[in-house]
Amino acid sequence: MSLARTLRPLVRAAGASHASTSLTPLSRATLSRSARHGRQQLRCLSTTPQRRYEADNVTTEGEPYDLESMTPTPIFHLTETESAMKETVAKFANETILPKVREMDEAEKMDPAIVEQCFEQGLMSIEIPEKYGGAGMNFSAAIVGIEELARVDPSVSVMVDVHNTLVNTAILKYGTEESRKKWLPKLATNTVGSFCLSEPASGSDAFALKTKAEKTSDGYKISGSKMWITNSVEANFFIVFANLDPSKGYKGITAFIVDKDTKGFSIAKKEKKLGIRASSTCVINFDDVEIPASNLLGEEGQGYKYAIGLLNEGRIGIAAQMTGLAWGAWENAARYVWNDRKQFGSYVGEFQGMQFQLAQAYTDITAARALVFNAARKKEAGEDFVKDAAMAKLFASQVAGRVSGSAIEWMGGMGFVREGLAEKYWRDSKIGAIYEGTSNIQLQTIARLLQREYAA
Repeated sequence: MSLARTLRPLVRAAGASHASTSLTPLSRATLSRSARHGRQQLRCLSTTPQRRYEADNVTTEGEPYDLESMTPTPIFHLTETESAMKETVAKFANETILPKVREMDEAEKMDPAIVEQCFEQGLMSIEIPEKYGGAGMNFSAAIVGIEELARVDPSVSVMVDVHNTLVNTAILKYGTEESRKKWLPKLATNTVGSFCLSEPASGSDAFALKTKAEKTSDGYKISGSKMWITNSVEANFFIVFANLDPSKGYKGITAFIVDKDTKGFSIAKKEKKLGIRASSTCVINFDDVEIPASNLLGEEGQGYKYAIGLLNEGRIGIAAQMTGLAWGAWENAARYVWNDRKQFGSYVGEFQGMQFQLAQAYTDITAARALVFNAARKKEAGEDFVKDAAMAKLFASQVAGRVSGSAIEWMGGMGFVREGLAEKYWRDSKIGAIYEGTSNIQLQTIARLLQREYAA
C-alpha cells in the first residue's frame, strides 16, 4: 500500500473537525479526549493551532482555554500521521531501496524504478494538498520521511528533499492558482523538480549570479548557466533564478519555471562526485531559452526573497538528511560490533572503550535530531526559525561526519571496504557541510542574528 493511501485517512480524520484551518493532524488518543471534552483539545505543544490560540487564552469558539490541563510532550513526539509516515517510509526504504543502494552508487545513477516508486508511495507530494493530487501532510511529516530515507540512502533522500522542500514549496507559496493547477498535479505524480540557483561564480554568494533574463513580446528569454544543480538528470521541471534587471543588483533577480524540453535548454556536464553519487548534479546551460509569461514564478524582482525563504526551510531538510545518515551509519556499525566482530574472545562492542564511543555518538545524534525537530516545529508554528534552521544544519552535518567516520573505525576492515555501506555513509556525509549554505555561512547567519539580539 502506498504512503499516500496509508496516511490520507489519518489526515482527513484530523482535518474533519478543523476544516477551515491547516492543522497538524491529531493523534487517535487526542481525538478521543477531544470527543469527551468538547473543543478543549490537548495537542502536542509544538503544533501550530495551539500556539495560535494560547496567546488569547481562548479556543476556536472563544471559550476559555484551560492551559493547566495541557501536558508538555517530548520534542520527538510524533502525531499519528507522522508516526505512520515513519513506519511506512522505513519499510519502503529497507525493502525496496536498500537492495539497490550499492548498485546505484557504483553506477552513479538513480534507478528510474526507484524514482517511479517514490511517486507511487506519495513521497514526492508530501505537502501538496489533496486537491492537486498530493498527500496533504505537514512539513514535519516531510522531515520524518527525509530522515528515514537517509538512514538507508542519502542520495534518494536528497532527491525527495529538494523536490518537496524547495520545488513543491515554491509553487505552493509563490505560484498563481493557475500555475498550481497546472504544475502541482504533475509534480505530485510523475515529474521530478529541480532548483536552479547556484552558478560557477555564485555559490555561497548566491546573489552574484550572472544568468540573465529579458522580456520578449510574449514572455521571457533566459541566457546563462547554472552549476551544482541537484536532480538535473531526473527532473523535467526547473525553477530558474535569473536577473531580469542587472542595474538593480540582486533586486533584479526573478524566478521562472522552465520545462526540460524547451529549446535552448541543455545539460552540459554531469559531475563525478565523492558522495551521494546516485544523485545527479549537473551543469545546465540556457541558450536563449524562451518561456511564456505564465512561467514567471511570483513577481518580477522578488526572486532573491523567494530563494532566501526557501533555502531557510530547505536547510531543515538537509539537517534531517544528515541526522538520518548519522543514524544509519551508527546502527550499521553498532549491530556489527555487538553481533559479529570479535577480538580476544569477546564482541568488540563489549569493550568499555567501544561502548563509550557508541554512547557518545548516539547522544550527539539525538542532540542533532532535537535541533532539527525543534526547527521544523517552529516553522510550522509560524515562528522565526532562521537561526534554528542554521544551527540544525550546522550541527547535524558535523555530527554526520564524525559518526560516519568513527563507524568505519569501529568496523575495522569491513568498514573500509565497499562491500558494505559504512564507507558510503562517510562519503555521503561530506556534502552536508557544503550545499544549501556551507558551515561558515551557517555560522555567519547564527552570529549575525545573535549580534542583532545582544549588541547594544
